[in-house]
Amino acid sequence: MSAIDPIPTPASGSAGADIAPDAVVARNLSLIYPAADKPVVALSDIDLTIRRGEFVSFIGPSGCGKTTLMRVVADLATPTSGSITVNGVSPHAARLSRAYGYVFQAPALYAWRNVQRNVMLPLEIMGLPVAERRSRAARYLDMVGLGGFERKFPWQLSGGMQQRVSIARALAFEPDLLLMDEPFGALDEITRDHLNEQLLQLWNRTGKTVIFVTHSISEAVYLSTRIVVMSPRPGRILEIIDSPLPPQRPLDIRETPAFLEVAHRVRVALRAGHSYDD
Repeated sequence: MSAIDPIPTPASGSAGADIAPDAVVARNLSLIYPAADKPVVALSDIDLTIRRGEFVSFIGPSGCGKTTLMRVVADLATPTSGSITVNGVSPHAARLSRAYGYVFQAPALYAWRNVQRNVMLPLEIMGLPVAERRSRAARYLDMVGLGGFERKFPWQLSGGMQQRVSIARALAFEPDLLLMDEPFGALDEITRDHLNEQLLQLWNRTGKTVIFVTHSISEAVYLSTRIVVMSPRPGRILEIIDSPLPPQRPLDIRETPAFLEVAHRVRVALRAGHSYDD
């Protein structure tokens, strides 16, 4: 078992430094957790390139490594072999440069801070001036449809509204990459549909790269430019499916033949993964 290959950080002013790298490049990446009885292979030989500006969803059964792969991108988990870059540098360097915002399954808001102060928290940690913090909080709360709710506290908001605060907070320090780990999984279907629409509009407006973990085939197909289908443990990439759907997508696109065809391809790939595992 070899250590992860070192990734050099491009020198400032070097040739090609002004060329935007891919958002994420993983090659032969594996992650094995030690255990008392036998090691657990969480990820196996992952090869993946995510281009800047894409919306890419990871989908697969529980325990397949979707969140683990996202955590590797975020420098929250360390591969045991292979290589990975985020915006052309190591995940650690990308984290130090605040290259990504992370939206968790639960909003993780502080109950004693109002909406504005929850959004401003990372900006306080960054040491930005008060005026800049307030300006950014107002801008991104307005972007997620929560302008006017600055003085409310989390317990005064619905679950969907709390998750929108979490998204505004992740956007507030203006990262290049947005990592979203099943952010709408606990919400009712009507709220989830509404937030899917809002997220797609947000992605179209900002042009950010989004990596999104989900268990929902419909959600993955509706949101994504590409869908990464993963197998049961050990987590492998079974298939990467390109979406032919236009960037602007009303909810009723889910009833069209093109949408149903992509959903069918995802479902077939997921079934094939389970057959292989058996």
